This record gives sequence, C-alpha cells and structure tokens, in this order.
Amino acid sequence: MLGHRLLNMAAARGHRRFVNGLKDVESAQRCQLAELVQAVAVSENGRRLGVGADWSWEQFRDRLPVTGYEDWRATVERARAGDGGPLIDSPLVRYQPTSGSTSAIKWIPYSKRFLAELDAAISPWIVDLYRQHPGLRRGGHYWSMSWMPTALRDSMREDVNDDLQLMSLGKRLLAGATQSVPQSVSLARSSDDSLFATLAYLVADQRLSLLSVWSPTFGLGLLDALGVWREELAQVLTDGDWGRRTDAMAGAACPRSRRAARLLRDWNGQDDSAFFAALWPRLALVSAWDTSASAPWARRLQQRLPQAAFQGKGLWATEGVVTFPFQGSNPLAYRSHVYEFQDPQDDRVYAPWELRKGQRVVPLMSTGTGLLRYQLNDLVEVDGHLGTVPSLRFLGRRGSTDLVGEKLTGESVSQALDKVSVPAGLAPVGVVAVDDNNTGTPGYVLLLDGEPELLPPVLAGHLDDALQANFHYQLARNLKQLAPASCVARPGMRDIYLDQCRRRGMIEGNIKMEILQHWRGRLPDALCPVAETAQ
Repeated sequence: MLGHRLLNMAAARGHRRFVNGLKDVESAQRCQLAELVQAVAVSENGRRLGVGADWSWEQFRDRLPVTGYEDWRATVERARAGDGGPLIDSPLVRYQPTSGSTSAIKWIPYSKRFLAELDAAISPWIVDLYRQHPGLRRGGHYWSMSWMPTALRDSMREDVNDDLQLMSLGKRLLAGATQSVPQSVSLARSSDDSLFATLAYLVADQRLSLLSVWSPTFGLGLLDALGVWREELAQVLTDGDWGRRTDAMAGAACPRSRRAARLLRDWNGQDDSAFFAALWPRLALVSAWDTSASAPWARRLQQRLPQAAFQGKGLWATEGVVTFPFQGSNPLAYRSHVYEFQDPQDDRVYAPWELRKGQRVVPLMSTGTGLLRYQLNDLVEVDGHLGTVPSLRFLGRRGSTDLVGEKLTGESVSQALDKVSVPAGLAPVGVVAVDDNNTGTPGYVLLLDGEPELLPPVLAGHLDDALQANFHYQLARNLKQLAPASCVARPGMRDIYLDQCRRRGMIEGNIKMEILQHWRGRLPDALCPVAETAQ
C-alpha cells in the first residue's frame, strides 16, 4: 500500500537520527537538557522555579527536587482554568487525562514540543516495525484509541481519544490513510457504541495486518465482545446501516461486508483461533503490553490470534515514553525526553550513561510538558545496552499499600506469588488490598480467573506464609491487624477486575493488570461467597 511506503519514508529521518546517536547517549542527553532548560527558563513556571537557561546537567540535578504529580497539580489546574501561564515555552495543544480515581484525574499538558518528543520515539519504532514484519505493508492497521469513560466524553476533545495524535501532522495524515478504523468512531455517544463501531470496521477489513492495543486485556475484551455482538454485527454489516445505534454514532459511516457477516453467522461465538484466522488472514502482528502482570493476558491474546507475530509495547505513560521495541530490545527513548534513574533503595540518582546491567531503578523524566524530574511509579531493570543506550525491562508498578503499617509493594507481592503453586486452569489476575476483607478487618485477596472448584483450600495459607516474608506484614498478622490472606476464583475474573477499575475512574484501554491494587471499602459482594481464607 502506498500509505505504508510513504509513512516509512517519512519516519526514516528519525530512525537514522536515533541509530546514529546510539554510540554516545551522554552527548545526546546533555544536548536534550540544554534545549529543554532554555524552553522552561523563559516560562512563568521556569521563572518561579529559578531555572537557568544555561544550566548544566549537574546544576539541573542538584537544584531541582524529584517531583510527583501532586507537586504540579495546583499549577496545572490554574493553567487549565486560564489563571496561570504554561509550564514551558511551547504552544499548548491539549490536556490529556490519565487513569486514576475520577475525583483525582491527573491532567498532563501536551505541548507541541512534547508531541515532537513522542514523535522522536515513534519514528524509529515505525521503521523497525516495517523491517521486522514486512507483512504489515499489505493491509490495514488498527491502533487503539485511549478510551474515555462515557461520563467524560462530553467534555473531551476528539483528539484526546486518538493515538495517532501522538505523531507529527505529516505522519498523522499518512498513518491515517493506513487505518482500518476511522477516528470518527471516537465521537460515538458511549464507550459501548464506540466499541461496537470499532468491531464493525475491524471485521469488515479482510486485509487487517496490524492490531495494536495497549492492554492485552482490552484486546481480549474486543474479541469477547465480538462473540456477544456477532448477530447484531452481522446484520449491520449486511445492511450497511447502524440500525438501532444510528443516533449514537455521531454521523459515522457504517461499513458493509457480506463476507464478514457470513463468517459471524456461521460462528458459535466460542473461542476459536480458526475463526479469527479466517476473519483476518493477513494479520501479521499483534502489539500489546506483555510484561509484569500483563504477561499471562498477552499469552492468551497470542493464543487466540496465532496467525500473527507478537510484539510488546515497551514502557509508555501518559506523561511520556521511556522505552520502545527496537531491534529485539527495549532501548531508552533517549532522543525524546531528559531521563534520570533513581535507586529505590537509597534514592541515589543515576544518569542514563551511568546505568549498569542488572540495576533496578525508577525512571525520572523531564519533558516538553514542563514537568521536571517527574518520577514515574514504575520499576525497571537494566537488561543490556544497545550501543551506549541502556535497554530496560519493565518489572511492574512500584505502588505500595499500607492498610495498617504493613508497607507491601508490588515487587514484594510478586515475589510472594512466585513462591506459591497455582493449579493449572487458574490464572492470577492480581492481589487487592481491601479495607474490609468481608470479616470487618483489612486484608489481602488474590483474584484468580477460573472455576472455583479448582481452587485448593491450602493456596490462601501458602500465600499468607509467603507474604509474611515481609517483616511488617508478619507483624500486622501477629497483632491481628490484618485478616489472613484469601483467594477468590471466578470465571471471568479478568472482566470483574476491569469493571472494578472502571468504577474507580480508570480509562478504558489503558488499564494495566497490576500485581497490587488498593480497593477502598469492602471487598465487592460478588467476590465474597467463594473465598478461601488462610487459617
């Protein structure tokens, strides 16, 4: 397709620039900082912080503190309300919401400079994609949207929902020509209507060659919804008309495909890789998160679409990009932002060129959003180098829970789970800390996807023993401050988990399966009856 060829050509310059700088990451990052502080220094925020336009790397590191979103919230909210200046000298494009509780959504200012920084990572990734998977050139692509909760849609601009908006204008236009699903589906009345329209376009595209989603659970949800809506979709694709959903589709054109309608009508809606292979015979690549708690769901997505290769996403956040897949590794996107890395044990901060294989660190980013020395809540491990540029493996969220002083982290929970034997047929979804473990006492619950009868009574006890390797957890259990750990198995637990995340205001499509979360209040009633609890 001509669009693919032109997009590859447009990204070639960024690819060359990335490859040429691999030999000297220190020089590249120092230049990146020099340009950034000049843009920050002349802004209202830069003057308030006393940022110097000529600061060196060492001055920047020593004179500004490590920050989190709460350090910026008031400044960002004033700017959103029109009462304060921008955080950086670059035209503002929009404010992008991140996942979080609805009352505490984080709004990240996307400037032109920041979007150019993202484009600096997208360009080498695109060129490498076409080289590694030439079948991508032979069909349409689907890059998932950042799905907004229905309640927020009326206040959102349409480009907030469109991942193509992360590209430069030229690449956006070229990439748009390769897309199987038009941006207009994001304007549908509800998330369900957008999802239905997305599926209609996807199943109508026999030449689909790329399915790119952020969360593998979102990809699995797409395939599950296809089974639920197969009759309605078959009718819509036969008629070329949205039917009862017409008013909700905001004028989006309806696709037509008698071939896809016939396949849907002949399908029983059950998990069948042969059906998906017939539906999308040219599917060359599926891309999704595949590390940490997302790993088992990525494997399930691969199993359902075996005709395609699979590629992990690297580490992207609403606040910026850390790594992306390139030549078989996940190098630091050193041409995008300014990066530092903090040791979670002693808080020592390292420059990218100081990292050594095996180190476990937390990324700090200073970006074209104007957020400086911004700490992500992610733990990564240096697993090698590409030239002088470190390659990083995402280990998981660094979130901790502290119901009664036990101070558990995602890493410690992951280590505990590694010590327990989960039977075949059960898939761990995650561990949740609840203020009331259905006993009137706080506690921890392991959620598993599968039939309850497969859950052995001893599993909860083994988990509790493993968690007691953490001194503070053991003390809290000894003092009866925490209920014993419990396990709950349910068919469709993945969907129950995702529903709870949505109820807590998280954004569809961007929800990560996290190894540890805090669910405030009681354990949901739907999960209580079949819990197995440690004694």
